[in-house]
Amino acid sequence: MPGTVQASDVIHHYLRVKKNFPNVWCPGCGIGIVMGSIIRAINKLEYRKNNIAIVSGIGCSSRLPVYCDFNTLHTTHGRAIGFATGVKLARPNLKVIVVTGDGDAMAIGGNHFIHACRRNIDITTIMINNQIYGMTGGQCSPATPSKSFATTAPYGNVENNFDAAALAKGAGATYVARGTVYHVQQLDKLIIGALEKKGFSLIEAVSNCHTYYGRMNKEGDAVAMLKWMKSHAMPIKAAKSLPPEKLEGKFLTGVLWDIEKPEFCDEYEKIIQRFQKEERD
Repeated sequence: MPGTVQASDVIHHYLRVKKNFPNVWCPGCGIGIVMGSIIRAINKLEYRKNNIAIVSGIGCSSRLPVYCDFNTLHTTHGRAIGFATGVKLARPNLKVIVVTGDGDAMAIGGNHFIHACRRNIDITTIMINNQIYGMTGGQCSPATPSKSFATTAPYGNVENNFDAAALAKGAGATYVARGTVYHVQQLDKLIIGALEKKGFSLIEAVSNCHTYYGRMNKEGDAVAMLKWMKSHAMPIKAAKSLPPEKLEGKFLTGVLWDIEKPEFCDEYEKIIQRFQKEERD
């Protein structure tokens, strides 16, 4: 139970330590940091393990639920949100969390992503954005910046990259936030905010793939990429008071969008109750 867990034992308490370790991630990978933030957020909110369902697709980030001692579902590539929608409709009282990567969510899973936003179904999606397909060898993802190098773009990426946060906002999500694996305390708070939100919430967690993206784009090792996040992330509240020239090359972090709209499962339940009432009458 969360209340009885010592702060120093929080992470260990929620892991399948005896089954699945050591993990598959490269040394210095930021995905483990995101896993820690998810666990601390769940513990802070005192959710019971059995009230949590974590769903993932395929990719480095999508291995995360394998290590966590909750109800977990490791699904097919790009389909995590589709499976999570089914879980949420069948068990609306569960807190459903999707863990996905930029390739898994924005490419083959892009259609599921935008329609989950549009429905405003009560799912928290944590998209770990390392700007590349890491598990399959460093190919371009929809989040790979233009002109960056990848194994499928040896002369530079000629496509423009998605802004996942802007896409979620435009598609109808009610809570959109961005953090980084360098700013851990902020990331913890953003995930807590997303879990408390009734509706579709997106956390874009900017992470590092020094093995592929960093190496091919000469951005250095894990430490160098974390330092880049430190110097280029700009809290949205601070950005509001700065002139445009001070924001050049920066990316915004914090809660980017937070509104209220009817939630999909609630609206669906109203229809069921209406017809059941008509049958009784």
